[in-house]
Amino acid sequence: QVQLVESGGGLVQAGGSLRLSCAVSGSIFSINTMGWHRQAPGKQRELVARIIESGSTDYADFVKGRFAISRDKNTVYLQMNSLKPEDTAVYYCYTYARNSSPSYHWGQGTQVTVSS
Repeated sequence: QVQLVESGGGLVQAGGSLRLSCAVSGSIFSINTMGWHRQAPGKQRELVARIIESGSTDYADFVKGRFAISRDKNTVYLQMNSLKPEDTAVYYCYTYARNSSPSYHWGQGTQVTVSS
């Protein structure tokens, strides 16, 4: 049973910071990619950031220069600085492992609310 558990969400004022964590456990032998999506009310889920095996990272344009993704053993982090009200969303951790079935696994999500 693959399990992804997010933590670190909460309420913060615009301009503030939060650090999200996602601990991964279970039968995933080779995780190729770890990352974060988010979904605001009434909006489609969108990719925020991802990190691949080599350590290379990709970011959505709307978070470049503000967010940073990192990985330590079985945990992936998302450092979020200079938060804006439009960052308010549920943030979901995910893993991609091409040799697993299913290839994608998702966490339950953690709420981030940024006040004006």
